[in-house]
Amino acid sequence: MRIAIACDHAGYPLKDEVIAVVQESGLDVIDLGTYDQEPVDYPDYAEKAGRAITQGLADRAIVICGSGVGACIAANKIKGVYACLCHDTYSAHQGVEHDHMNVLCLGGRVIGPELAKEIVRSFIAATFSNKERHMRRVGKILQLESNGKINTPN
Repeated sequence: MRIAIACDHAGYPLKDEVIAVVQESGLDVIDLGTYDQEPVDYPDYAEKAGRAITQGLADRAIVICGSGVGACIAANKIKGVYACLCHDTYSAHQGVEHDHMNVLCLGGRVIGPELAKEIVRSFIAATFSNKERHMRRVGKILQLESNGKINTPN
């Protein structure tokens, strides 16, 4: 599995910790920046991570900004990207297993490195369940994404 990792300046201090965890798990890392703490705009890096997924360069992505919120909002604007802000391990794996989440967003100013590592491990170890109820729900998300509404019988 290939994991794209991107961050803004506020997420930069956590980025190397996240990269190390992914590499220790035997997965490939695509480092999309930023590469220092000079101020940059988080939407630019959320877009880089999202495009890496939609272009088939990465299977999943991790985006880190100050709170994780802005990166999550920006990433979710890209069709085919399902980003969630997770600051606990349960949400990180459950989002993949039930909701087909493909982008993990973290707040570099919210959580510390040890918790971030555990969350990343949980995210990258998870797989979508393929259970009927989860497939049905994800199908409804895809309907919303494609035409702005869920096509349910009256």
